[in-house]
Amino acid sequence: MRPPSLERGFFILLVSITTLAFLGLIRGFIMPLFWAVVLAIVFQPVQHWWLERTRGRPSVASLLTILTILFAVVLPLTVLGLALSREALLFYERIATGEIDPAAAIRWIEDLIPVASDRLGVLGVDLQQLREGFATVGVVASQWMAQQALAIGQDAVRITILSAVMLYVLFFFLRDGDRILEGVVGALPLGEEREQALLAKFASVSRATIGGALVVAAVQGGVGGLVFWMLGIPGPVFWGAIMTVLSFLPGVGASLVWGPAAIILAVTGSPVRALILVGVGALFIGLIDNVLRPVLIGRYTQMPDFLILISTLGGLAAFGLSGVVVGPVIAAFFLSVWEMFAREHEERKEGPAEVV
Repeated sequence: MRPPSLERGFFILLVSITTLAFLGLIRGFIMPLFWAVVLAIVFQPVQHWWLERTRGRPSVASLLTILTILFAVVLPLTVLGLALSREALLFYERIATGEIDPAAAIRWIEDLIPVASDRLGVLGVDLQQLREGFATVGVVASQWMAQQALAIGQDAVRITILSAVMLYVLFFFLRDGDRILEGVVGALPLGEEREQALLAKFASVSRATIGGALVVAAVQGGVGGLVFWMLGIPGPVFWGAIMTVLSFLPGVGASLVWGPAAIILAVTGSPVRALILVGVGALFIGLIDNVLRPVLIGRYTQMPDFLILISTLGGLAAFGLSGVVVGPVIAAFFLSVWEMFAREHEERKEGPAEVV
């Protein structure tokens, strides 16, 4: 007769090994599965809306929800990606041919403010090396962006397959989401209260990051790209897309693009356009960040801006663009787990005192 503890220990080991083996088997599809879960949460209201219109037919409602996602999200992003790839290649060509010179700002300092040049020389700053460094950074950065654009185009088959897998799994998450959720809650050995709290946190952070942050980023990138186009700055779609991505970073975001662009306009003899860009960037784009972000994101994530910034940067470094959502979700889980631990620890400490 085997001891029950031995059987339970062996069973837990078996569960752990098979789970790790399964995760290793599907490791190439982890991100599509993650995005299927996130989109199922974000578009749950749309699913419910279609469910009412289809008189309670979940399969039809799920299919219509996926079609809504395709036309509202996937197709616009595909068109934007194609335009972005084209402008990235053009931008690299203009830097490579010398039409755009990243070192113009350093020459402007030398010509306009000789005293500054002398001061920098006293401090040991070699302006010649600085010019060369700016030029090298500009070429390398533009070359990297062009290579990424080409890589996306060359990897179109794999991206299409992963997108198809995501949409296929999304259909079942939309249709059977409640039943799947009940199964997960019943299987996890964390206790129903903890499980519900963690699932609620995952849902709120996903909705805030996708819904709120995407709105803020889209508005900032759209306004920035439109201003670039009106001011005649080359590659407005490209720079608008870059501002959209950077807008996920609270505090700095789009200013990392329009700020240097305003400086370049000023040093190349367009002070009026530079002032217009600074005015729109500081007042309008900055106002969007300061007003919409706390309302749409901070209220639901309940995380400080610095933690959102750090987790977003860490997520981007670890998971690429998907890290914009993965990073804040991991940070939110980190805070939730430690809050639960601290609360339960305090309750255990207070328990004996109450008995005495």
